[in-house]
Amino acid sequence: MRKPAVLRDTPMDDAEIAARAAWLHYAGGMTQSAIAERFGIPVTRAHRMIARAAKDGLVRVFVDASVAGCIALEERLAARFGLHACTVAPDLGETGAMPLRALGLAAASLLMAILEQGSHRVIGVGHGATMAAMVAMLPSRAAPDVQFVSILGGLTRKFAANPYDVIHKLAERTGAEAFLMPAPMFANSPADKQVLLAQAGLAEIMRTIDAATVCILGVGAVDMDGSIARANVFDAETSLRALRARGARAEVLGQFLDASGALMSTPYDNRVMAPDLFALKGREVWAVAGGPTKAAALSAALKSGVFTGLITDEATARRLVGDADGLTPEADAIAS
Repeated sequence: MRKPAVLRDTPMDDAEIAARAAWLHYAGGMTQSAIAERFGIPVTRAHRMIARAAKDGLVRVFVDASVAGCIALEERLAARFGLHACTVAPDLGETGAMPLRALGLAAASLLMAILEQGSHRVIGVGHGATMAAMVAMLPSRAAPDVQFVSILGGLTRKFAANPYDVIHKLAERTGAEAFLMPAPMFANSPADKQVLLAQAGLAEIMRTIDAATVCILGVGAVDMDGSIARANVFDAETSLRALRARGARAEVLGQFLDASGALMSTPYDNRVMAPDLFALKGREVWAVAGGPTKAAALSAALKSGVFTGLITDEATARRLVGDADGLTPEADAIAS
């Protein structure tokens, strides 16, 4: 397994080291010796830093540790994309294609805050790997007055993180009512979509989606390795590869955006079993996404003006602000 880079050359004061060490220990499950190696400090100092974080009240069920570098990234991303709120999850040293533990912890913390606030009666959720990670990290908390609704169809055995699993686990952990959209991601034809929507059950789901005042959604990259590609839901004549060649950079709710955030017209427009993406404007809408392949997709999605909040990881946040500054190699990929 590749060892995480030592962070000893990055200037950080003791408070920031304590915050990061607490996050890595309590959220990331890293040992004190591993944390010491990561920061290039003695194990005894790592122990003191973690103890300091606990003493200062940073450690709760979640690590309430505001890392200074992440705060700066949050402020820059919020200003650039006109967001009401932004959370940048500190790096946990994950080596997979997506930092699912970091994203899942941050998204679960958001969902807990929404439930505790108690101002949203209906919560819309997407599906995919990040939504599954969010629910996996969510502790049990009774929320009998809340309803969850799956905001996109996707019942196919090849679809990664089936929406049934996300909705079922939300109901299990909160005791809330949870509604699944019992439909495929794309109907076979526009006429088939209308037939499906005429069914009493689906009509009720769409009304519930209309009542959702907050939505938490994943953002798909238009590439050949993502979960949407593996789902095998596309027509042979209009493949994901063909959509990318036409300029598609992000997929949200089965709808495609170009690099500027504008909605693209595709043969799937009148077949997708989801509300119109831009009909969500005016609600609280969170994007949860991260990883090396997601910067271009997130840039496009956030430029659409649909999203009011963002949860991403530290490395992806740096790619996004690097695009603004022209400082990183990823900038060309994001802008293309």
